[in-house]
Amino acid sequence: MKFALTHPFSCNYLPEQDEQLIVLSEQHALNPLNYDALLNAGFRRSGEHVYRPHCPQCSACQSLRIPVASFQPSRGQKRIAKTAHGITHSLSYQDQPNYYPLYERYIEARHADGSMYPPSKEQYQQFIQAPWGSPLFVELWQAQQLVAVAITDQTQYALSALYTYFAPELAHLSLGTLAILRQIEIAQALGKQHLYLGYQIDACSKMNYKAKFFPHEKFIQGNWYRIDSGR
Repeated sequence: MKFALTHPFSCNYLPEQDEQLIVLSEQHALNPLNYDALLNAGFRRSGEHVYRPHCPQCSACQSLRIPVASFQPSRGQKRIAKTAHGITHSLSYQDQPNYYPLYERYIEARHADGSMYPPSKEQYQQFIQAPWGSPLFVELWQAQQLVAVAITDQTQYALSALYTYFAPELAHLSLGTLAILRQIEIAQALGKQHLYLGYQIDACSKMNYKAKFFPHEKFIQGNWYRIDSGR
C-alpha cells in the first residue's frame, strides 16, 4: 500500500498546534483484512480517507481501543445502562431513510461550531461510506422511536466506531456512552478482540469520555499500552 504525507494545517482539536497526516493513497486496494492491520497500526478512517496523525511537534493524538473480553463497566456506566434498560438495539448493514433526519438534528443542535456543520445528505453519505463496502449501523430504539445510530466498521478481528449521533433532546440519557456499551456487547457476541474508539487527546475535553472505559489500550510511539484503571 502507498501513503502520502499532507502539508501542515491548523489542528481542529488543539488550536495552538499544526496538524499533519499520513494518508493512504490507494483506497481501491483496501479490504477488511488490511484495514484491520491499519487499525492495529494506529490508523482511522473518515469516509474513504484512511489516515494517522504524523505531527512533528506533537504526539497528543493516541489511538484508543478496548479489549472487549476484559472490559469491566464502571459504576457510572452501569448506572447509565440501568437507566436505559428500556432502550433496545438492532443492527442494519445498510443506511436507512430515517438515519439522516436524526443526524441532521444532532449536528444542528450540538455541533453548529464544528467542521460537519451545516449538515447535508451528500456530506453525510461521503462521511459514512467505507472503501470496501457498507459499515454496520447500530440502532438504538426507545419504544417505536429511533433515538441513536452508532456507525461502526467491522473487520475480521475488531469493530471500529466511526460516529454516533442521537436525539439531542435525550442527551440526559448519555446515549453516546450507551452506544459504546452496546458496541462492546456486539463485539463480544461476534467474537471480536477490540472495539476501536478513534483518537484520544487528553487535553481535549470533548474526547475525555473515551478514556473512561477500562481496561483500554493506547497506541503510543508504535506500541499498544494497556491501562487498567484511571487511578
